[in-house]
Amino acid sequence: MHRKAKAIDVAKRAGVSRSAVSLVLNGRGDGNVAKESQDRIRRAAAELNYSPNAIALSLRNQRSRVIGVVSDEVVVSPFDGNIIGGADDVARSRGFVTVVMDTELDAVRDEGAVETLLDRQVDGLMYVTVGLKPLDVPPGMLRVPAVLVNCYDSSPVQVLPHVIPDEVRGGRDATNHLLELGHWDIALLAGDVESPAAPLRVTGYREAFARRGLAVREDRIRMAGWDIDTGFHGAMKLLDGVSPAERPTAIMCANDRLAIGVALAASRLGLSVPGELSIMGYDNESRIADTMIPALSTMALPLREMGAAAMTGLLDRLERPNQGGGPNYGEGQDDGGGQDDGGTAASAVDGSAGETSPGETMVECRLVVRESTGPVPAGRG
Repeated sequence: MHRKAKAIDVAKRAGVSRSAVSLVLNGRGDGNVAKESQDRIRRAAAELNYSPNAIALSLRNQRSRVIGVVSDEVVVSPFDGNIIGGADDVARSRGFVTVVMDTELDAVRDEGAVETLLDRQVDGLMYVTVGLKPLDVPPGMLRVPAVLVNCYDSSPVQVLPHVIPDEVRGGRDATNHLLELGHWDIALLAGDVESPAAPLRVTGYREAFARRGLAVREDRIRMAGWDIDTGFHGAMKLLDGVSPAERPTAIMCANDRLAIGVALAASRLGLSVPGELSIMGYDNESRIADTMIPALSTMALPLREMGAAAMTGLLDRLERPNQGGGPNYGEGQDDGGGQDDGGTAASAVDGSAGETSPGETMVECRLVVRESTGPVPAGRG
């Protein structure tokens, strides 16, 4: 049996001192060890499958190396769990562990969940929601570096940074896809009027038309909720009893469940998809979008990317607290758990996340083209 690699083994392979290995793998390499040497150390550690002892590391750094995650219903819901997955990927890759608590949509439990995690000496906190929404930030989140994901501070003066999807661009890109196929009579089943995401996607829809100098038919925009049955009834109102010349040639939906309802309505009316009607979804919901017949063209919400971007920024803030130039990941009030001297903006590793205003990072949605969208029917272009 091979013995477990030690720091001295990494040092010998990388051609550096043991203290250099310790500095780099403890997150204190910048300013102390040359970039080339840091790269050799990390490469040698990976080749030897070496990782620092978590308990010893915690004692030396006076950190738990645990990040607390609070969610409204991500854990118990079938949606948006990939946000936590993306965050956990980054945390594990950097020697941190995540602990998740779900309040099951009971806002009264938010503060207690945060306090419970703080009692466990977490180094940082993340709050994750299902669906974009404002959040009354629990006061305890201001005591350590913290970040919001898929939600934003509801107070007039926002204290914590947030990472959210670029919903306006998502709506615009989805509409552009249909416009490029020759459709101009595009109906929009826009979701729930109370959702912050719905009007943003409508804005993107309007922008796509405006940039091409096309007028938007207001009667083609309908708030239809989020479920299959509302998609079905919304589509029937648009399609049933209407002559081919008057019905829309494409229907864009605010989520994939609405799109299922539209597909059912098209089937009920004997309309071929995409031959007579193109259908566009939003979310790229697992086990739905790619298994529909025909498979659904949709906008993929960047869930894992948002989680990864948020965790990257949060850990950068923890490990390089004196580096300025980004949003403040928590004020470090009360217990001195964080600093207030700047931080590093969260950004996705593929460059799709960008800081748009102080404390805000928006991550680009991705167009996924499948079989439910096609060229405009002959005679309707």
